[in-house]
Amino acid sequence: MNDERRLRVALTFDAEHPDRSWCPPGNLERILDTLGATGVRATFFIQGRWAEAQPGAARRIAEEGHLIGHHSHYHARMPLLHDDGLREDVLRAQAVIEHATGKNPRPWFRCPFGAGADDGRVLGVLGELGYRNVHWHVELEDWEPTRTGPAIADCAIQGVLEHGDGAVVLLHTWSGGTAESIEPMVAGLHDAGASFVSIDDLEVLP
Repeated sequence: MNDERRLRVALTFDAEHPDRSWCPPGNLERILDTLGATGVRATFFIQGRWAEAQPGAARRIAEEGHLIGHHSHYHARMPLLHDDGLREDVLRAQAVIEHATGKNPRPWFRCPFGAGADDGRVLGVLGELGYRNVHWHVELEDWEPTRTGPAIADCAIQGVLEHGDGAVVLLHTWSGGTAESIEPMVAGLHDAGASFVSIDDLEVLP
């Protein structure tokens, strides 16, 4: 495939405490198993409190070669925090994530709920701490318990094709639908000529 026709896809996962139902035990492990079996390197934005509770899972993400990003400590909406609170949240989680994974998550950050992605104050504090926010192009609502794996996969394929090269896909590690979606999603995107990258391979980020 030449550069004019390339279709790069970045699968990104928010690794956090679940806030909905349908959170099967071992869900992250199934996602990692499928990514490993299909040879896909993804990006994981890790919440600090989740890494404290699941250090082995966080370590496995890093050991299997996935890119590590930062997803705050408390999963609060960033614009609700004052500047010192933002700094405290980011630095606390950074220390926890680095301890659990052996990787410094800088410069990759994802604001919880996407809140703060267009807030100059939030982005300024993140930049001061060495981070840049990474939003997404394709949102699948995989957090909804009614969303099945095949439906999530179909929407992902459609969304990537509509966006084109450099599509960043938002997923979550705890949703049962997400674990069911990865294999058909990867297969369908491969059939469409896509290649999988982590966000550090993209020149332009959302």
